[in-house]
Amino acid sequence: MNGDAGPARAAGFPPGWARWSGLAAFTALVAVGLARMNPSPPVAVAAAVVAAGAGVLLAQQRRPPLVYAAVATGGIAVLGHGLPSNVSWFAVCLLGAWCVLTGSRRDGLVYWAAAMALFAAEWLWVKPDPGWGAWMAGTTLSVLAGLLVHHEVDLVAQLRAAQAGLAERARAEERNRIARELHDVIAHTLTVMLLHVTSARLAVEHDLADAARALAEAERLGRESLAEVRLTVGMLHHDGDTGQTAPLPGLDDLPALVARFRSAGADVALTIDGDTGRLPATTGLVVYRIVQEALTNAVKHAPGSPTAVQLAVDPDTVRLAVDSAAEPGSGTGVGVFSMRERAESLGGSCQAGPGGRGWLVQATLPLDAARRREVAT
Repeated sequence: MNGDAGPARAAGFPPGWARWSGLAAFTALVAVGLARMNPSPPVAVAAAVVAAGAGVLLAQQRRPPLVYAAVATGGIAVLGHGLPSNVSWFAVCLLGAWCVLTGSRRDGLVYWAAAMALFAAEWLWVKPDPGWGAWMAGTTLSVLAGLLVHHEVDLVAQLRAAQAGLAERARAEERNRIARELHDVIAHTLTVMLLHVTSARLAVEHDLADAARALAEAERLGRESLAEVRLTVGMLHHDGDTGQTAPLPGLDDLPALVARFRSAGADVALTIDGDTGRLPATTGLVVYRIVQEALTNAVKHAPGSPTAVQLAVDPDTVRLAVDSAAEPGSGTGVGVFSMRERAESLGGSCQAGPGGRGWLVQATLPLDAARRREVAT
């Protein structure tokens, strides 16, 4: 099997109806040649049987096609009996296109060269007649048409493969996006819930009311987290599915996020400079998730340490800094990768490491890329 024949066969070409339609046309041409009975009847019948049998094998796409095409052409040459007026020579034109479509470009070109040699020999030595030039031209056009169709079929196969690759890449990106959402929601909620549970455990022996309030807050956070997880999983639904479609959090939800941490005993300060009302929703979601992840890491790795969240909105850029007074771990886990990936999805950047008063998370998000992304979606 030749390398350039693979894409056409992989695309299921030629289809069954085309193969058997071609065989029917080929058989009809053989029958017309047989009806002329130019050679003796036994010879003509034998040639017709050989040509038709080889045509059947070609229709079944037996390999190699050139062998069966050569056998079929020999039968046609016997039926033609050196007469350019015999219409059975149309079968040679058909075989030329067939070699290209069922085999490869090389097969078609080899058959074309052999057919040109056959017609030239008939013209020069068997029966000099300018009619052979018409058959040479017809075979050439048939092979060229087959080459064109072969090329188009290869392009279709390549386009289908490219579309399948793009679809798989889109599915992978969507899975990664939803995985990031679930990680951020669950990690944040569990961290804050644990703070409330710890407060309740410490207060249960001294202040039952305070312990009850802490447990009630933990319960409320658990319910909110469950609802948000359901909304995030709802993004997996196909178009047309019914389900909750509540908006994802954004910049307007930052004060509530910080208040949630404060209610659990964390020391968090929030400063916002600039006009946040004109920011795209995608930028707001990225900022919210980065702050959520950074505060979750700060509370988890450095409980009790003060943390400052500073957001500055410039005409073309959003700058975010989350500065914790303590030094958490190395910060090389899933959360840091998720923050970096979110920022890069908008053409920005995010770094997390030692800096500021201890551990510093910094993100820069260009607004032009975010606006183009939001318009595209």
